[in-house]
Amino acid sequence: MHASTQSLAFIEGIGGPELMMIMFIVLLLFGGQKLPELAKGLGKSVREFKKAASNVEEEFKRAMDEVPDKPLPKTFPPKPVVPPPNEPSPPPPQS
Repeated sequence: MHASTQSLAFIEGIGGPELMMIMFIVLLLFGGQKLPELAKGLGKSVREFKKAASNVEEEFKRAMDEVPDKPLPKTFPPKPVVPPPNEPSPPPPQS
């Protein structure tokens, strides 16, 4: 499947009439004066998210490319703890 033919699951059933309805509801909720501010804030948020995602991806690639200067020390599994053998209990006191 090509990337151009893939769609997001929640957008799959949305067509032209549904988008018009959503835009109409947004216009009613926020009004004409607030729409430019809303779009500006949304665009800024998307830019910040993409920038943060890019930074994380760069850090991940850099960490994967790093080669340690010296080999890592060999580690051995811990030795199992063996409880001491049970000693016979002293006889109960006689009364």
